[in-house]
Amino acid sequence: MKKQHNNTRLICQLSAVAALVLSANAMADEAFSADSKWMTGDWGGERTKLIEQGIDIKADYVGEMGYNAHGGYNDDKTGRYSDQFGLGVALDLQKLWGWDNTQAKIQLTNRNGQNISNDRVGDSSRGPATLSSSQEVYGRGHMVRLTQLWIQHQFLDGKLDVKAGYFGEGEDFNTFPCDFQNLAFCGSQVGNWATNIWYNWPVSQAALRVKYNITPELYAQIGAYNQNPSQLEHGNGFKLSGSGTKGTVLPVELVWSPKVNGLPGEYRVGYYKSTADANDVREDANGNDAALSGDGYRVHSSKHGYWGVIQQQLTTHNGDASRGLNIAANATFHDKDTNFIDNYQSLMFVYKGPFDARPKDDVGIGFARIHVNDDVKKNAELLNAGGGFTDYTQAGFTPVRSTEYNYEINYGFHVTNWLTVRPNLQYVTHPGGNDEIDNALVAGLKIQSVF
Repeated sequence: MKKQHNNTRLICQLSAVAALVLSANAMADEAFSADSKWMTGDWGGERTKLIEQGIDIKADYVGEMGYNAHGGYNDDKTGRYSDQFGLGVALDLQKLWGWDNTQAKIQLTNRNGQNISNDRVGDSSRGPATLSSSQEVYGRGHMVRLTQLWIQHQFLDGKLDVKAGYFGEGEDFNTFPCDFQNLAFCGSQVGNWATNIWYNWPVSQAALRVKYNITPELYAQIGAYNQNPSQLEHGNGFKLSGSGTKGTVLPVELVWSPKVNGLPGEYRVGYYKSTADANDVREDANGNDAALSGDGYRVHSSKHGYWGVIQQQLTTHNGDASRGLNIAANATFHDKDTNFIDNYQSLMFVYKGPFDARPKDDVGIGFARIHVNDDVKKNAELLNAGGGFTDYTQAGFTPVRSTEYNYEINYGFHVTNWLTVRPNLQYVTHPGGNDEIDNALVAGLKIQSVF
């Protein structure tokens, strides 16, 4: 009955959106036009007028389906659907109020649904079911959140850029596109593996980011983000107070955007430090194994990590620079004393415009490796030995985790300028880094639409 209720709610939500679109745009010829940037069209020209005045209304939808086609923790076949509605407005305050070189943004998000990774691909009864997720849009609660509320200003003829308000680290640091459906290939990867520190979309924090453009192709930036775990809690989607603050996340990054053989690229290297206390994953305060001593785990005064991102277009298609082969790679490295994941790497290839008859489609393939800290593994082995547990089927057994691998191949059908439908196949090896769980094949479908 719960699944039927969720499906009914989704149908009602989509019907309501469609009704609003039809009623608001009955006289707009561009509504549902394949050539329009928006599903609802230009509102009879009013949308363009608003943008010219400095008001750009944003509305979008992402929906993702996952089906466990083979293997996994539970091979009882079923489908799961998760989605996100987004509504916001970008403001050019120079056009609106004459504030030179100043912009602002307000963004709300609403997530709903279920994730196939949680109860079919992995075992969630003893820690994380999987390390990645086959439906990246799932997470951070079924609720409306204030995701962005910021103002941005450029000084010194645009060389210095300052942004302040409420937003997430991944908007500016370690940024990465989100076209794949598996989380290991989508968005800022530091936030996926820096446990309980770096909060990705749709969670926002009080934040400040300062960027300096060294040359047209090179800039450096530094940020300060309030680390407040209470903002993850259900019902705190609009929390603006600092109560519950544990520390500050301080990222720094150098970004180079050259043209290589005339083709665009972007190269990022960065470092982050959290000033909040963090527990050791293995040792107690005396440097002994806490699993054996029975004492509490050592508390560190901070934790840190590094990252690198490469994105580069390699070829054109018959001289058309909007088409061709692109390569991307991500790597993150984390504090071995305190972090569950100590390193991650991924490699992706995307070919845009593979067929002359479908010049705006794309095909992608990705490979990712997520490694569990060896001290986490050793701690689990010691806990099992101390408790007399020798078999995974025993209720008190702690999973001994190592490495999870994720693979995805997808094809993006550019149905219209405002709708992309992306069927995909994913393969997850050792879900949750747990060798006891069968490898899993997941069939997915990602829908991206701009209203």
